[in-house]
Amino acid sequence: QVQLQESGPGLVKPSQTLSLTCTVSGGSITTNYYYWSWIRQPPGKGLEWIGNIDSSGSTAYSPSLKSRISISRDTSKNQFTLQLSSVTPEDTAVYYCARDTPGYSDLRGVDYWGQGTQVTVSS
Repeated sequence: QVQLQESGPGLVKPSQTLSLTCTVSGGSITTNYYYWSWIRQPPGKGLEWIGNIDSSGSTAYSPSLKSRISISRDTSKNQFTLQLSSVTPEDTAVYYCARDTPGYSDLRGVDYWGQGTQVTVSS
């Protein structure tokens, strides 16, 4: 059973960097085939894919967010992280980490989700 747990500050000031960590148990982030994704849901809106990192450390980012995103990992801790810079109130959302599988253009490939963490951007 794969489990994912998000952690990080729940409040970030505008222009600063949002930083979240996902701790994975029950599966290795270096195992081939899977992608490790960040997804968010703003209030009253649908799920939005942010980006992912694969088993070798290669990343892919949403085109609309790419310039502000950095996803990295710490294999010794079986963790991967999200950094979203220059945040605005539009970045307020519940942020999820998830395990994803290839072959889908939407979020149907997600087979495990974290519980999500609320991040509010406010001064």
